[in-house]
Amino acid sequence: MLSDRPIFVVGCPRSGTTMLQLMLHAHPRIALPPESRFLLPAYQRRHELGDLRDPARRRDLAAWIVTTDNFGDLGLDAGRVIDAIVGAPPTLGSALGTVFRLYAERFGKPRWGDKRPAYLRHLPQLLRLFPDAQIINIVRDGRDCVASLKEAPWAASSLDALIDTWARAADASLRAQRVYRPDVYLQLRYEDLVAEPEAQLRGVCAFLGEEYDPAMARPQELAAVAVPSYKTWHTRTHESVTTRRVRSWRQRLTPEEIVRCEAVLGSRLARFGYEPTARPMPSPGVVATRALLTARARLSPLRHLAGDAQAAVRAGRREPAVAARLTSGQRNSRPLSR
Repeated sequence: MLSDRPIFVVGCPRSGTTMLQLMLHAHPRIALPPESRFLLPAYQRRHELGDLRDPARRRDLAAWIVTTDNFGDLGLDAGRVIDAIVGAPPTLGSALGTVFRLYAERFGKPRWGDKRPAYLRHLPQLLRLFPDAQIINIVRDGRDCVASLKEAPWAASSLDALIDTWARAADASLRAQRVYRPDVYLQLRYEDLVAEPEAQLRGVCAFLGEEYDPAMARPQELAAVAVPSYKTWHTRTHESVTTRRVRSWRQRLTPEEIVRCEAVLGSRLARFGYEPTARPMPSPGVVATRALLTARARLSPLRHLAGDAQAAVRAGRREPAVAARLTSGQRNSRPLSR
C-alpha cells in the first residue's frame, strides 16, 4: 500500500530546507508548499478556538487561516479553503492539514506536508497535530549557516545571536535523533546532499516509502513555481545543485568570527562531522556560554511540557484533542518514542 503520511522538512534557517523542499516537490506524488506561518500560531491558540465540533468554530478558524501572512503564496482560493475546513474532521490538525492537502491537490499529488525551519524546535507539538508524520531534518555546518544568516535581511544582527540560532537547532536535532523512531525521523547533511544528490535522495525516498524520481535532483526547475519571487534570499534555488557553498564560511566569515563560532559551538560541530580549524583555549565567557547552552538543551523538553500545561491552566480546561484525522495513519496513531 502506498504511504499517505504527511511530510515535514525542518532544519536550522539557511541550512538548505528550501532546496530540499523543492527536491521533494519535484516528486510526482509529493507537494510541499512555500513556507506558511499559521501552524504554530494556531497550535498556540488551541485553547481559544472553542469546540471544533461546531462548524461555526471551524469556519472562524478557517477565516483566520486565510488572512495570515504568506497564505497568498499557496495560490489557493480562500473560499474553497474555508469550505473544506468546515467539512473536515473536527480537530485542529485536520483543519491545518486540509490546507496542505488542498495545495497538493492543486498539483494533482496525493502526499502533502510543509516546510518550516522553526518546526525543528517544536517537533512534539507537530507530532501531536500529525501523529504519523515523517520528519526530514537537514543539517548544515554551523559556520556556513552563520555566514549565510549574516546576509539574510530578516536575521538578527548580533553574531552571538546567529551562533545561538544554530546551537538551538543542533540541540533539537540531537534530541530528535535520540527520541524518534527511524521511520519517523530522518537526518541528512546538506554537504552530502549537494555532493551526491541522487544517492542521498534515494535514501530519502526509501525513508518515505516512495520510488526515486530523477526530477528530484533538478530542484531549480521548480523554483519559479514553489518559491515566491519576493524571497530574494532564495535566488540560488534557481540554480543547479552545487557544492560551491560548502565551507564557504572560510571566505564569508572573518578570522575573529570563525574563532568565536568554533569556541562557542565546540563539540556540537564535531558531533555532526564538522571539524574545527583550531582548538583555542576557551575564555571564561565562552565556557559560561557553553554551560548555558548545555543546561538549556537539557531543560528544553521540560519547558515544552510545562508550556502546554500552563496553557491548559490559563484556559481553565483540559488539553484539547488536536490530532488530524486525514490519513490512514492519523486515524490509527501510535506512540512515537523508541
